[in-house]
Amino acid sequence: MAKTLAPEHLEIRELTIDDLAAVFHLGEQLFTSAYSPSMYRTWDEYEITTLFNSDSELCLVAELDGEIVGFALGTTIEKQNSAWKYGYLVWIGVRPGLQKCGAGHKLFGEVKKRMVEQGVRMIVIDTDADNEAGINFFKKQGFDNIQQHVYMTLNLSRPRHKRRSD
Repeated sequence: MAKTLAPEHLEIRELTIDDLAAVFHLGEQLFTSAYSPSMYRTWDEYEITTLFNSDSELCLVAELDGEIVGFALGTTIEKQNSAWKYGYLVWIGVRPGLQKCGAGHKLFGEVKKRMVEQGVRMIVIDTDADNEAGINFFKKQGFDNIQQHVYMTLNLSRPRHKRRSD
């Protein structure tokens, strides 16, 4: 029987070392090549462990009845010669079937609160331009000023055809 997400039963807390496997496996379900065929970041265990080891207070999970149903992984960035401190929400995900039940909103709200407490003046996110659900989610959180970037890939497993001008 599927769990029903009631906001009062959802706990947002810091990720612990015991949560790493569950978060990794949930991310494997969410961040696939079908989700984003041109993903420039890859979902792997190093993403989680690096963020956990450097910014554990910005690595959060959403837990329902003892089961992890979502996570948010963030970090802060300070640029040399800049008075601004930036927050970067690197990954956020909620288990399929629960994605419109408020878990993402609660996770983002807690990450944002913690970033403000750390002196962050601007939060940056990125997502695939075709990720309409993600873009709509972030707009609801108050993000605007959408910028489009070009990311290119070179598949090295396919032979490259030389052009005459090469």
